[in-house]
Amino acid sequence: MLSRGAMVAATATSNFCIRPYNRPSLHDITLFLSSFNRLKTSQVASAKPGALRVSSSRPISAMANAAGNGSGKAAAPLLSDADELINSVETFIFDCDGVIWKGDSLIAGVPETLDMLRSKGKRLVFVTNNSTKSRKQYGKKFETLGLTVGEEEIFASSFAAAAYLESIDFPRDKKVYVIGEIGILKELELAGFKYLGGPDDGDKRIELKPGFLLEQDKDVGAVVVGFDRYVNYYKIQYGTLCIRENPGCLFIATNRDAVTHLTDAQEWAGGGSMVGALRGSTQKEPIVVGKPSTFMMDYVSKKFQISKSQICMVGDRLDTDILFGQNGGCKTLLVLSGVTTLPMLQNPGNSIQPDFYTNKVSDLLIKKVANV
Repeated sequence: MLSRGAMVAATATSNFCIRPYNRPSLHDITLFLSSFNRLKTSQVASAKPGALRVSSSRPISAMANAAGNGSGKAAAPLLSDADELINSVETFIFDCDGVIWKGDSLIAGVPETLDMLRSKGKRLVFVTNNSTKSRKQYGKKFETLGLTVGEEEIFASSFAAAAYLESIDFPRDKKVYVIGEIGILKELELAGFKYLGGPDDGDKRIELKPGFLLEQDKDVGAVVVGFDRYVNYYKIQYGTLCIRENPGCLFIATNRDAVTHLTDAQEWAGGGSMVGALRGSTQKEPIVVGKPSTFMMDYVSKKFQISKSQICMVGDRLDTDILFGQNGGCKTLLVLSGVTTLPMLQNPGNSIQPDFYTNKVSDLLIKKVANV
């Protein structure tokens, strides 16, 4: 009869990734090690049919990590050698909300960190899914916070929406309906596209009386949806009609973020809530131009002639920032100063693991920290 350790070994080797409810716990792995502490981990075999075998291709430490994380991926390590990471890349791409600032408050240590990276000759790029401002407006926000950042270093999802339309040669005789704020309008205007909607439709109401019919502009060829503090039923219905009834009308989302940082006091419903309304009414999936879509990564890489392997993406969200970097083939650093907490990162259900994590951006100033 097989011992408990042998049964654990069989589970760990033959069924390790097949049925999640049979995944060995860290306790089981410990039992496994104690039961076979005199045998080589490269092979546990018997001459009888059905013999157990432990493959040497996967170290026991990796199996233990996977058992502890529950996602099949080793848990991300704490950043212990900032210099090594800094020296391994040419460019740092930073998310803004939750990384550089929270609401209108600068996160401590950011100015010194950016100055240090520039002194080492690193290129800095700032990418945000927040579409409420244009690049020029974001430049003013950086300046207000005491940071010197050029407009050419800023890539907001408002800009990404206009850049995407340019990349597909969107017809100039067509119009763009906007569910969003002034940032999208300014970027569309700079790109030479005609638009309607946005803040101007914030006060419009629909009177649901017998026979009422809302008519949409037949020349609308794209609906761009971003974060909108003034979203209303009129905008949702108008955008829905354009997407469903105007032939070939595009449904473009600046992002699908669940939450955003409007203030430093709490999280607020993000642009994904506005996108979700149109997705529900049209039953269509949007073209997402913000993170984690690689559109902005490809744009930045091409613009600055940067190899993606020489980029480190720094962000506070797993499903946007870190996935954005991973989708683009970059190194990734998660900071715990924004949306993601350490329990969220180490949750057994989380499958998105960055290359490293740390508490805040200014940890890059620390020469070396001890592993904990």
